[in-house]
Amino acid sequence: MEKFKIIINASSLVLGLAIAAYLIGSSIERFKKEDRYISVKGFCEREVKADLVIWSMKIRVTNDDLKTGNAELEATKQKVIRFLSGKGISQREIIAMNLYVFDKETTEYRVNTGNQQRYIIEETIEVRSNNVDTVQKISRMTSELLNAGVALNTKDDWRHAGLQYIFTKLNAIKPEMLSEAIKNAKNAGEQFAKESKIKLGKLRKASQGLFSIQDRDESFTAGSEGEYASSVSDLYKKVRVVISVEYSVE
Repeated sequence: MEKFKIIINASSLVLGLAIAAYLIGSSIERFKKEDRYISVKGFCEREVKADLVIWSMKIRVTNDDLKTGNAELEATKQKVIRFLSGKGISQREIIAMNLYVFDKETTEYRVNTGNQQRYIIEETIEVRSNNVDTVQKISRMTSELLNAGVALNTKDDWRHAGLQYIFTKLNAIKPEMLSEAIKNAKNAGEQFAKESKIKLGKLRKASQGLFSIQDRDESFTAGSEGEYASSVSDLYKKVRVVISVEYSVE
């Protein structure tokens, strides 16, 4: 009887090991099949026209008397506003901002300025408009202001030119661009599968990169994704998106 029990127990152990080995083998095979995939990229690029323009103009006067200098600045500002309005820019598109007064007598390290005026008074006039073509045309006529004695700086310090062209309608073209990028990724996957003599399976995973907006003649650098706030000097832009897609293969 004891011998019979030992035989049964041994048989059960062998059977259990065989079943376990089969299950492990099946799992490994299934894992290998499920783990076979290819990763491809798809991209889409569009050329668009900016729909918003921001034009910054800095006016400056100097004077030894602050009150007189301020009145002179106001007169100069009105000249600029009349010029812009006369060329077709509406009052609501014109903003006066960033009034700045510099008193040379209050600087920590004063130097002998000779005959230079004590006060420098500056103010920025900004045009913010969706009529990009009109503003671009008017920006080329500022010689009229110079001839009228208006000291005008059309550059916004070190950051960018006074004219900034911005594309604001990205959300309107995102769906179509993503659809096209996915289609291009699938075409690339099918081409790879054909050349490798394998069959393209189901979509496993997709990850969307950020949309990039750059001036038309500006080059995309490696890994450059994200919206480019500095790409504002060209009326025309390039919008680009790259997505990464994984397909299972059979």
